Amino acid sequence: MRRYTKLYWEFAKSHMKVMMEYRIDFLIGVASVMLEQFASIFFVKVVFDHIEQINGWSFYEILFIYGIAATGRSIHQIFFDNLWTLGWQYIRPGKLDRLLIRPVNPLFHVVADRLHQDGFGQLIIGLIILGTAIPQLNLVWGATEIAMLVIMIISSGLIFVAINLFFATFSFWMIDSLPIVWAVFNLSDFARYPLTIYHKGIRMFLTWIIPYGFTAFFPAAYFIDKSGYKEFALWTPVAAVVCCVLAYAFWNRGLKAFASTGS
Repeated sequence: MRRYTKLYWEFAKSHMKVMMEYRIDFLIGVASVMLEQFASIFFVKVVFDHIEQINGWSFYEILFIYGIAATGRSIHQIFFDNLWTLGWQYIRPGKLDRLLIRPVNPLFHVVADRLHQDGFGQLIIGLIILGTAIPQLNLVWGATEIAMLVIMIISSGLIFVAINLFFATFSFWMIDSLPIVWAVFNLSDFARYPLTIYHKGIRMFLTWIIPYGFTAFFPAAYFIDKSGYKEFALWTPVAAVVCCVLAYAFWNRGLKAFASTGS
């Protein structure tokens, strides 16, 4: 573990140097993500300018859910965004073959090969949203609540990572699973809003099939206990661990099925 931590740090320093070499590109990437998120929030604000609540949820309560989703997603986007490129950048051109003969875990190498600057914009906007919403919710915050919020956000990020890893692994059979990964990832947009506003079938799907509900709604429900999900929300870290274990097991199965390009 210590070896991989040190190795990742070396990879990260190299990527940061590249980012700082092209600072304008870095700033544009960060700003573009922030503007995209602001546009989504602006749309929600426009809706709430005409109504007071959506199925019992106020604007700042939805903003709190949105903030957890954005902050959790930033963990995936900064550190694990390279999973998107598994098929077309590693498997199809044969680049993965080189990683398999190196004395490091190939998944670690794929992940460490890239830091994504857009994720920093996602992190900034997520923190701004949380900083805006929390004071308006009249919640009591102590050390325990702050620690739980951090745990929930990390768990949210790990679930994003696990879901992307699981579907990216299909590239071992399909060569490039990007269309599937993209389609599944877009479902996470539903999780930025209270699951209680959706049909029961959608709620079940986003809880037990593709558990994006654990990336935002259930973590938020721990603090906003108006939906009766507070006790269930405590299972969020467990869901994160289970998702990561299943995704990694599926990755190992895909790796065994991998056939070199021969080029």
